[in-house]
Amino acid sequence: MTTDSTDTSAIDALFDFPCDFPIKVMGKSHPEFAGAVTEVILQFDAEFDAGTMEVRPSSGGNYTGLTCTVRAINRAHLDDIYRALTAHPMVKVVM
Repeated sequence: MTTDSTDTSAIDALFDFPCDFPIKVMGKSHPEFAGAVTEVILQFDAEFDAGTMEVRPSSGGNYTGLTCTVRAINRAHLDDIYRALTAHPMVKVVM
């Protein structure tokens, strides 16, 4: 059996949408970083609670890691959130 890398049905089968999905976001430490990430997520998940966001500064304090749990409706919705976060100028990495 061969697997086509463009076939996402196998990956989609791993998720039971809608579901709560943690997204890790990293960027340079800045007082407005968490707020900027929250604004992006709220465009896709109006019920996102920024109070549940986990914030972790790097050991040197130069970067901040955030874990944001979003309500993903389907795979396309989740992909849209990832694309929007990745496109934000304050964001360095999204996992």
